[in-house]
Amino acid sequence: MKVGAIHLFLFKTMLFALVLAGASCSSARPSGIFDEKTAPPKPDYANPESWAALPDREDAADRCPKGEKDGQSTAAVDVFFLHPTTLTGSKRREKGWNGDVFDQKLNKKTDKVIEYQATIFNGTARVYAPRYRQTHLHNFFRKNRPDEAKRSLALAHEDVRAAFEYYLKNFNQGRPIIIAGHSQGSYHGMVLLKEFFDGQPLSAQLVAAYLPGWPVPKDFFQKIKPCESPTETGCACSWRTYKRGYDGVKWAHGPDFITTNPVIWTTEPGKFAPKTASKGAVLTKMRVYPQLCDAEVHDGYLWTSRPKFRGSALIRTKNYHPGDLNLYYFDVRENAALRTKTFLKK
Repeated sequence: MKVGAIHLFLFKTMLFALVLAGASCSSARPSGIFDEKTAPPKPDYANPESWAALPDREDAADRCPKGEKDGQSTAAVDVFFLHPTTLTGSKRREKGWNGDVFDQKLNKKTDKVIEYQATIFNGTARVYAPRYRQTHLHNFFRKNRPDEAKRSLALAHEDVRAAFEYYLKNFNQGRPIIIAGHSQGSYHGMVLLKEFFDGQPLSAQLVAAYLPGWPVPKDFFQKIKPCESPTETGCACSWRTYKRGYDGVKWAHGPDFITTNPVIWTTEPGKFAPKTASKGAVLTKMRVYPQLCDAEVHDGYLWTSRPKFRGSALIRTKNYHPGDLNLYYFDVRENAALRTKTFLKK
């Protein structure tokens, strides 16, 4: 797929399956007409404030669940982590087409996501997580002005690309790289892989990509393949989590999309991984839940039985999108360490 068609692909596949916790029809939506000239100011990635996480300072990516350690100071690899959508319209003032990286209230929401998602990788890698002018959640559901929504997403990716180029020039120094994200962040990570790694010299530095919460077509890349084993490197993982038995995904499903089982790390459909095989989840207050979720690849997405924890009886949705990473927190954490160890041996 050509890079120029990437953003159009988004609006032809999965417009409804990105529901995040807290989003509703009554929440604030982008108002007016999208105009890049009136977009929030560009972030300057030479300014540390334009980053949600950097390895040489104290930030949200340093926190660890009980019993774990932040290993960034001695890590041999880097992770470039792209946060999901936090411009959800849950506040009445969140009406912009794109987020402002200088909005401290929005940054506070983003930092909470960094704390619960990017920390997965801090035992193995130095964490770099840029702030970027993310597109608004409601732009993924637009029936009117789809071209403007596409342009808003492209603006967000301009920042992501600029941040990655700054990272390569100023921070990387030839170190191995993990690309990771969630939801909108996984979309941007997918495009970065296409632009910088796929069939290019930088692929030699790619440990792996973790891109849950977004449909990644198998034919999106020319050279990068789906990860088919727990130790394979230079490959990509992706999954979208739903309650077992749910067959309601109408778009972006089937065998043409990368779907990884994050417990046993294969893409084999129907191969069931019991929750006893899972390393465990991390949910509110960084609380650890051992062996919480089973996993099975089904029709291009992931099935799991409803996770049982305090408050789980209130979960009525069959779409577990907000938990794509956290339900398998330790599975991803340990797998990132395993792939890194394998990569470094090479």
